[in-house]
Amino acid sequence: MKVAIIGAGVAGLTAAYDLARRGHAVVVYEAASVAGGLASGFRDELWEWPLERFYHHLFESDTAIRSLVQEIGFADRLFFRRPITAQWWNGRAYALDGVLPVLRFPAVPFIDRLRFGVVAAYLKYVTNDWQNLEKVTAAEWTSRWCGPRVYREIWRPLLEGKFGPHADDVNMAWLWARLKARSFRLGYFVGGFQAFCDALLEQVRRLGAVVHLDAPVAALTPLDDDVWQVTAGGALSGAAEDVDAVIVTGSPTLLARLAPHLPAAYLSNLRTLRSMGAVVLTIALRQQLLTDGTYWLMPPKREFPFLALVEHTNFIEPSHYGGDHLIYCGDYLDPHHEYFRLTAEELLQRFLPALARVNPHFDPSWVRGYWLHREPYAQPIVPVNHARNIPPLATPLRGLFWASMSQVYPWDRGTNYAVELGRRVAAECHRYAGMIRLRGGGVALRTQ
Repeated sequence: MKVAIIGAGVAGLTAAYDLARRGHAVVVYEAASVAGGLASGFRDELWEWPLERFYHHLFESDTAIRSLVQEIGFADRLFFRRPITAQWWNGRAYALDGVLPVLRFPAVPFIDRLRFGVVAAYLKYVTNDWQNLEKVTAAEWTSRWCGPRVYREIWRPLLEGKFGPHADDVNMAWLWARLKARSFRLGYFVGGFQAFCDALLEQVRRLGAVVHLDAPVAALTPLDDDVWQVTAGGALSGAAEDVDAVIVTGSPTLLARLAPHLPAAYLSNLRTLRSMGAVVLTIALRQQLLTDGTYWLMPPKREFPFLALVEHTNFIEPSHYGGDHLIYCGDYLDPHHEYFRLTAEELLQRFLPALARVNPHFDPSWVRGYWLHREPYAQPIVPVNHARNIPPLATPLRGLFWASMSQVYPWDRGTNYAVELGRRVAAECHRYAGMIRLRGGGVALRTQ
């Protein structure tokens, strides 16, 4: 079978890898000039390694991506460390990266900290019943079982920071999944995530797949005999190719734009899938900002102009980046938020006072450079009973598949679940190939 995959992110490349290994002819179209999607990186001329546009790391429990890393011979480039993650409270950072740090957290009384620990342990080690947890909001569940003070000081800042005005809509299964699947030890690649994505791209091409970069897809047209015509733009503007199946890895908006001939009811359901965008300003500093070594700081959105302050070079040595101390100021926001319109300079001026709050010695002269990256589709919003909203990987149109971060639920989006998703959609597409063979169809057969 001949398969077109739209998007050379981790899910798209994983699907291409599995399908090419099974003997299918695969062609991948990617709008960007590099592979990797949300995990892709950029590079300053002073840096040895590229840096992710949006902060990334792995967890020890990320078995899907670790298995793929092993398969493509990249395991020796993956390493794990235990950096400090902390929460800002009452004018200073408190580590919350283990049982003892949580028990020492002074924002709530000791008895409430014990209660928090028991509930967290129950969610992580005991229950797997996310189907019942999705019937109630995370705000309601945590307030009831952890108590109002733990909810106010620990869970509410997390929900507000991640989902902003939608914090009260998010179901408890989402929070369960974050606790269930995550570890305190975090993983990274020699050469960054771009090195992993490039290694996967090389393996995909070695298996015979064709990958077009700078080649967004302009249109998908269903033809007779269950054939799809893919019309490219960008570097391949106007080029058309007939294929037996198409996998779209992207947002609901992208799928609806490329395939407006999908049934009206299906398109209507796509429009109900809400999501947040991501805005990240990366700043290169001449000096270390978080001098206590904190890698990930979660400040309350009520007090800070962003969700996360991540000092990447408190996790990975500054020597790989020309001695720069690299920080991310990141946020998840509705796509119509003003941060999607402000310039990098305007956002920098918004954020600089917050840097002085976490380090009183900070001076704007420390800033050597800064880069702004934005994506309108970065974090699905998962309301109560969200499972019923998730469409299957196979769309109602024969030969058209959709694989997006909206479909990794109840798990949270990330490279590990992108790999898992890519493998699932490749398996479905391969089963579809068997149906084509039984009918005696297929582009390859018809052209012989």
